[in-house]
Amino acid sequence: MFYDFALSFVRWHHAHMRIAQLTHAEVHGHSVAYRDIGEGPPLVLLHGFLCNSRCWRPQLADLSDLFRVLAWDAPGAGSSADPLDTFTTTDWARFLAGFLDLVGIERAHVLGLSWGGILAQEFYRSYPDRVLTLILCDTYAGWKGSLPESACKKRLERCFLESSLPAEEFVARWVPEFFTEGASNDLKEEMRVVVSEFHPLGFRLMAKSSADTDTTDLLPNIEVPTLLVWGDDDQRSPLNIAEQFRDTIPSAELAIIANAGYLSNMEQPEMFNEQVRRFCQSNLYT
Repeated sequence: MFYDFALSFVRWHHAHMRIAQLTHAEVHGHSVAYRDIGEGPPLVLLHGFLCNSRCWRPQLADLSDLFRVLAWDAPGAGSSADPLDTFTTTDWARFLAGFLDLVGIERAHVLGLSWGGILAQEFYRSYPDRVLTLILCDTYAGWKGSLPESACKKRLERCFLESSLPAEEFVARWVPEFFTEGASNDLKEEMRVVVSEFHPLGFRLMAKSSADTDTTDLLPNIEVPTLLVWGDDDQRSPLNIAEQFRDTIPSAELAIIANAGYLSNMEQPEMFNEQVRRFCQSNLYT
C-alpha cells in the first residue's frame, strides 16, 4: 500500500511541473527542511497540520516567477525533526523567526493555511515589523477563538486518539475531509502520500496548539493589509469563520475560491494563485 502511495507520487511528480528541491538547515539546534525558489519580494508559505511543504507545489512553481517563494516543513512535519513535547504556537513563531534570519529574510508576505494561518497570526503578534502583508487561508483564530468549546474539545480528543492509528487507516479517515467531492483522484492520491508520512507527535502538538490558541484579541489590531482566501465548500473551517476575520481585521478583504474545500490552494491552484499574486503585487511597498 505504501509502495503504491510512493510510486503514484513519483509518477505524478515527473509528469507535472517542477518543485523546488528540499534543503535542510539547523535552527535553534533542530533540523528544519524547506524549499526556496525564485527571486523578488519574499513570500513565506506556512502549511497546515498533516501537511508539509509539498502541499505548496502549485504555488512554488507558479508564483516563483515574481517572488522568492519559501515553504518550510514546520518542526514536527515532513522532513523536519520533531520539536520538544512542550512546544506551543509561540515556540513555532520563535522558530520561524530564527529560520527567516537564517535564510536572510527580514520582512515578507506571510501566507498561512489552516494551522499555518494560526501560526502566521501568532508570528505577527510577536514580530509585526517582519510582516509585510498577511494572507490567511481556510484557518481559524485558533480553534479556541473560532469554534464552540465543545467542538474544540471534540477535535482535540479525536486528534489525540487517532494519532496512534496505522498510517493506512489514518489516511483513509482524514484525506476525504480536505477536498470537495469533485476533487480528482490524482489530487487525493497526492495528499494520501503526504498524510501517510505524518508525525504523530507533531500532529498532536499542532492540534493542541490550535485548541489552546485564541487570537480574537489580536484581530482588531492587525495593521498590515490582510487577504483572506477561503474555499467555498470548506467543511473544516466554514465561511462563517472567514466572515469573522473579515469583520474584525481592519484592512481585510475576502476572496472566496469556488469549488474548493479546506485545501483551496491545492484544489483550485490557478484561482488561489491569481488572488495571491494580485494582492502581493498591489502591496509591495506597504
